[in-house]
Amino acid sequence: MSFPLKSLTVSAFAFLLLSLPAMAQTSAVEGIVKDPTGKPLQGAVVNFDRTDIKGHYSVKTDKKGHYGHYGLPLGTYTITVVVDGQTKDTANGFRTGLGDPKTLNFDLHESAAAAAALQKAAETGTLTKEQERGMSKEQKEAFDKAAKAREAQLAKNKALNDAYTTGKNALEAKQYDAAIESLVKAGEMDPKQGAVWSALADAYVGKAQATPAEAAANYEKAFDSFKKALEISPTDAGLFNNYALALAKDKKIDDAKTNLAKAAELDPPGAGKYYYNLGALLVNSGQNDAATDTFKKAIELDPNYADAQYQYGVALAGKATTDATGKVIPPPGTVEALQKYLELRPDGANAPAAKEMIAALGGSVATTFQNPNAKPAKTAPKKK
Repeated sequence: MSFPLKSLTVSAFAFLLLSLPAMAQTSAVEGIVKDPTGKPLQGAVVNFDRTDIKGHYSVKTDKKGHYGHYGLPLGTYTITVVVDGQTKDTANGFRTGLGDPKTLNFDLHESAAAAAALQKAAETGTLTKEQERGMSKEQKEAFDKAAKAREAQLAKNKALNDAYTTGKNALEAKQYDAAIESLVKAGEMDPKQGAVWSALADAYVGKAQATPAEAAANYEKAFDSFKKALEISPTDAGLFNNYALALAKDKKIDDAKTNLAKAAELDPPGAGKYYYNLGALLVNSGQNDAATDTFKKAIELDPNYADAQYQYGVALAGKATTDATGKVIPPPGTVEALQKYLELRPDGANAPAAKEMIAALGGSVATTFQNPNAKPAKTAPKKK
């Protein structure tokens, strides 16, 4: 009779074991979180997001920067450190295990350096295998996006450079229509490139001079291009100078002087040169009165600009008159300007012509000129 009873007892015990819930296997993770200065960080949130099955757990660091979770289900996790609502560091694919707690420390200073290196790699396309392995899914997506954007920008830059170079080469060859076509294309690709608008302005000026019948329309397009270039580079004295010269070619003298004054203001040492160039352009276009005023302005700004002194003297000499006896009467300052040129450049290319004009105007030519800044020669000591 005992045998059936024993069997019944064993069966009941087995049923009891099967009916009890299985004990969950748990693990533990702990570590230290340091701030960017290397000090323990209190109050940081450490999130555990399970990736094999859904699960989310959080703890906070104490005043020593320590955190610990001692009842995590076994599994694979993405562990993040969040400070003030922003994720500061991430550990991907972290596997927990049985036994003693696993240690995972976070150093936000090292993390920031690693993030900067990763950002630079994304911008330059120099991602290493080690960096790639440590990237989260979100970082990989961001990297791929940045890589595609970089490739698109490189392609755009190449197309822009090709169009600009083609336009500049055509401009140098005085193929103005071809230059305008390429430079307009470059301006459409990137409207913020001042060099493109400056070159396009020069191309329109060249076409205006090459085709007088269309000059008015091309000059207006040139001026518009200069304005766009100056919006991008408002302190470029050379650009104001070029704009002024273009205005002078279209006989807009007052506007030319306004822009030339701006160039001189931005580049005082080059002021005399800017006005001299305008004066030369005015002489070549037969605008002698305007040229005289411009050369005068050049020497006012730079009295030692020899060529400006000479051209000013020549311009004044062209206004000389004669009296009843046939004597030549030059405007005041004519002979002085020519003499100043000889003082500055006694062996200059225009020295013979300057001497002839001075003689013809009744002036006297000094046989020697001394540098007013030269130091006096030392006299030899007298012998005793």
